[in-house]
Amino acid sequence: MSHTKLEDPTEHAPLSEDAIRRRVGAATIIGSALEWYDFYLYAAMAALVFGDIFFAQSASASGTMAAFATFAVGFIARPFGGILFGHLGDRIGRKKVMVITFALMGVSTGLIGLLPDYSQIGMLAPIMLVIFRVFQGLGSGAEYSSAAVVAYEHATAERRGRQGAWPALGLNIGLLASSLTVAALTTLPEDVLLGWAWRIPFIASFALVGVGMWVRGRVPETEEFEELAKKRASETTATKTQIPFIQLIRTDWRGLLVVMSLALGYNALSYIFKTFSLAYLTKFRDVAANVGAIGITIASAVAIVTVPLFGRASDKYGSRKVILAGSLASALFAFPFFAFMHAGTVGIILGLVIATGILAPAMFAPQGAFLSKQFAASVRVSGVGTGREFGGAISGGLAPLAALAIVGASATHATWGVSLILLVGAVLVGLAGLLDQGKRHSHDRN
Repeated sequence: MSHTKLEDPTEHAPLSEDAIRRRVGAATIIGSALEWYDFYLYAAMAALVFGDIFFAQSASASGTMAAFATFAVGFIARPFGGILFGHLGDRIGRKKVMVITFALMGVSTGLIGLLPDYSQIGMLAPIMLVIFRVFQGLGSGAEYSSAAVVAYEHATAERRGRQGAWPALGLNIGLLASSLTVAALTTLPEDVLLGWAWRIPFIASFALVGVGMWVRGRVPETEEFEELAKKRASETTATKTQIPFIQLIRTDWRGLLVVMSLALGYNALSYIFKTFSLAYLTKFRDVAANVGAIGITIASAVAIVTVPLFGRASDKYGSRKVILAGSLASALFAFPFFAFMHAGTVGIILGLVIATGILAPAMFAPQGAFLSKQFAASVRVSGVGTGREFGGAISGGLAPLAALAIVGASATHATWGVSLILLVGAVLVGLAGLLDQGKRHSHDRN
């Protein structure tokens, strides 16, 4: 990013670099916060509520499995959102896509809160839940990629780690907000929670959409995209109509594999830590639901502190090295994690803080810079969105289901199989770091 001033599209006045940075920071953080408020809230409710609300005809364990299946549906939709909105982000602009995906994601979440339950409309209830979950997934499929690319392209070389970490900071703010909400909801009597209280945080998403649309509407387009658009204006018709996804496969497939490997590993780790653990504690350990929710809440508060630190470490040491360190630490924690889950309330909370407050941020905070540098500007949103969401769809949606099935199939509810999933996830993250393609498109440390 250069040190020139950009024109504010709404105020027609020059913006200083600091003003641009503030607006970009607010826009990327609030969008990622809503994405993860939505997704963690849905995951928690799938573990605790949706089995009884939308799959009341099933036994308790079967209903929970069915609810987790709808959680996986959102991940199946995400790659299609990554391809569609990634194409638009590389064609019509990063800013426009950030506004579109934010609205789609927030409105879908709000509508879930208005759904009638199974006792009112029968099978139509879970069908509509799946439909709204698909739209939520489509919007989320390009939310991170567009936000990370905007933060990366607006940054100077020495700040790409810090600014690239803004979406990760938003993630943990959203996770904190939703986990606080879940912790409060789980203190209510069960009939109140199942009756109406679960709907409130979903409906609240409507209000967040209004604020976010205003914030994102004030962000200027990145200079890299504007230069790209000018270049395309002088190109031949054949070049102009080239589809970014096809160009991505032809020219940047190595970077795509790196992103997919990182997403496969990170999402397996993250969603077992954050979502499977809730179901495991309540269904197989008879731990009160609010214990896990409180643990995730505290871990999210810790992550709000650690994410900027790992972002700064990325600027100092390079995003690749920070990711490799995070993957190694996660591999070492794969088996001890469940020892913490068996160690009583204090142990459970401490284990969740280590996993979600320290290890996950170590691998996630550097991703904004690391993933963006894998691709040329002409396919950057497509590359980050497609690779990340395809990898995430496979592991983020299926890893909690697989973990639940492994534990459920064991007579003693053994967890060593889940620890192996965590170990494989850490190895995949490390492999992505080792295969870094960033030098093909960038010469700075990140």
